Amino acid sequence: MATDSEPGRRHRRCCAQDTPDAPKVPDCRGDSDGPRRGSLCERHCAAINNAHGDLGEPGCHLHRPRVPPATSTPSCCQQHSEEVCESCLVKTTLTAENAVEANKLSNNYKFGFKKWKSHVTARPWEDRSEIVKELYSDLNIVRGPAGSTLTCGNVLYLLLFGWWLSLLYVLVATMMFITVMGAPYGRLCWDLAGYFLWPFGKVIQKVEVPKSQQACEAGVGESSALLGGPTAPRWRPRCRLGAGSWHRASAALWLCLGYPLLALAHGLVCVTAWLLIVLIPVAKLSARAASRVLPLPPGRVLIRGLRTTEVPLEGEVILCCYRAANPYYYKYAVDGINVFAVNLLPLVLVTLVLGYVDSPNHLTGSAMKFTLALLSIMPLSYYIGMAIASISAQSNFAVGAVVNATFGSITELTFYITALIKGSREGNRCYAEVVKSALTGTLVGCVLFVPGLCMVIGGIRHQEQRFNSRSAGVSSALLFLSVGGVFAPTLFSKVYGKLVCGECHNVTQNPLGHYLCHNCHFDLMDNNGTLYYSHVQPLVYTVSILLPAAYLIGLFFTLKTHTHIYDIHISDCHMPGHHHSAVVHWSRWRALVILLLSTLCMSACADLATEHISPILTNSTISQYFIGVTVLAMVPELPEIVNGIQFALQNNLSLSIEIGNCIAVQVCMLQIPILVLFTIFYPTNFTLVFSDLHVYASMFSVVLMNYIFMDGKCDYFQGTVLVMVYFILLAVYFFAPSPSGC
Repeated sequence: MATDSEPGRRHRRCCAQDTPDAPKVPDCRGDSDGPRRGSLCERHCAAINNAHGDLGEPGCHLHRPRVPPATSTPSCCQQHSEEVCESCLVKTTLTAENAVEANKLSNNYKFGFKKWKSHVTARPWEDRSEIVKELYSDLNIVRGPAGSTLTCGNVLYLLLFGWWLSLLYVLVATMMFITVMGAPYGRLCWDLAGYFLWPFGKVIQKVEVPKSQQACEAGVGESSALLGGPTAPRWRPRCRLGAGSWHRASAALWLCLGYPLLALAHGLVCVTAWLLIVLIPVAKLSARAASRVLPLPPGRVLIRGLRTTEVPLEGEVILCCYRAANPYYYKYAVDGINVFAVNLLPLVLVTLVLGYVDSPNHLTGSAMKFTLALLSIMPLSYYIGMAIASISAQSNFAVGAVVNATFGSITELTFYITALIKGSREGNRCYAEVVKSALTGTLVGCVLFVPGLCMVIGGIRHQEQRFNSRSAGVSSALLFLSVGGVFAPTLFSKVYGKLVCGECHNVTQNPLGHYLCHNCHFDLMDNNGTLYYSHVQPLVYTVSILLPAAYLIGLFFTLKTHTHIYDIHISDCHMPGHHHSAVVHWSRWRALVILLLSTLCMSACADLATEHISPILTNSTISQYFIGVTVLAMVPELPEIVNGIQFALQNNLSLSIEIGNCIAVQVCMLQIPILVLFTIFYPTNFTLVFSDLHVYASMFSVVLMNYIFMDGKCDYFQGTVLVMVYFILLAVYFFAPSPSGC
């Protein structure tokens, strides 16, 4: 899920030193010739990078020869030959605004850590783009000519809200006029009816009474400051001034009859527009109208057209709206939380209330509750990811590693364990098969669909994208190891298991002829389960111990002994003039509380999903394999997919690939061994023996992925190949028969 921030600003720097033995040299910007030399070096590095490319936007670190301490070091910017800037091809510098963001960026490139796109600290206002500044600005800024107000978004506002909101103001104005005492508020509502019918190009001001009186008395014969003569006739603002602008009786009548009805209407408009996201300016408009305009006395409110704002406005501007819709509001964030996650949070509450209060299904059916529970997993996954990234960025490496290892797979494990418990209680083997399908679907989707989709979307903006083939090679090796270990018991059972068929028919009516058999499978429980308990089960336990051990070795290799393979340097040198302390969105304790609450809600939603999935499995004509591989596997991974797409759009395909690879590796090396360990303490129907379709799909996906990633560069065509192969496998699962016994 995305916000307005970016994972880190990438700047080409030509004066950073890579050799630890070289003495420290002052920055080129401090020299009088710095701008000229720096620009020359930057142009040289840009030419190299345009010709070769690399991960993200590479930072230029000039290679410096070792110089004795007594020898003066020449300026680094004077060395701008091709061999000097050779390290530009292999080194990437990411510049962060503060130390916390630097930790988050560094964690993104660490194997086993959750990759997080959004900022965990508040970005300085001056670092944001003009588009983002407009998203967070209040509707009280008067600008210059902004073109025509007749836009599609403004017309949409008129059709959805403007006409009935204006009609409501007319009705309230009529009611206030009938009371006679509320006539001033009736005139206010009458003017506001015209405003809210089409508020674009108009200004609502809060004016002082003496100044408003002077403005009313000025008339059309006021003098021009430039020409000295009378100005041309133009629209004159209407001023409502009385002897007592805030009479107690009329105010009480307004607060009892008019204001509650209009405030309720504006609240409805605010909520509806906020949920539509692109109409958030309308939500701000309604909120400010209900809180800032309606409580004012009629004499303090002045409505003017924008054509009268060529001269400085008198009084405070309360409302000034130009556009009802803005497509960039998908970047909007509230306290660091993306607006989509904010809007989906009430869905979690609705799901929990309906699931546990309406147990007999009087209000909704099982299919609706299952859908709501599954959709509720998406925002909870986002909050868990945000909490993990916040804690890791504000803690040391050990704490971050423990948090990522403990809660990194909590979303999937919660659903799998609750499904296995329900299947064990009901004696239904279908739940174990659905869990296996979900595990395989997560593996295949993260190996094919996630990187393939990121390649396609990133390839639309960038003709060719490069990534770190060495780091991808580590993940590929772990994937080969993990897939081989997970499916080893399955291959063992195919070799030594006994083939048992449900029914066989003699086709030739000859005892020695050909037989046609149905529902055949390898039986591991022959002779009282001797093969399974004596051979297969010990193999499963052995593999479940070796896979986590291999995962720990991979962590030690990538995070301790061979950290240089990622070729990433997080610069602690901020931009000139920007010296900001880190203002975190979530402190460590707040993030920990949100993490625990999200985990509890995730467990409840997973319990509801497994509780109401049974009718779908039994009554649906779709294969249970397809349901597990698609819906149950990929819905919890949607926040990760969005992060990968955003990284790819920023030409940072390495992180997009690492997102899919890390999830796939964790499925095989952590989630499956944990499920096997869980079956020891709580016996279930889960055995580490998969169907042939799962084995072939997983192995083919891993082989194809390694072939595509071999050269360290890709384009949208290679991404299309991965996506198409994924869809072909989905078609195979869709037409495959359901597992036996389901």
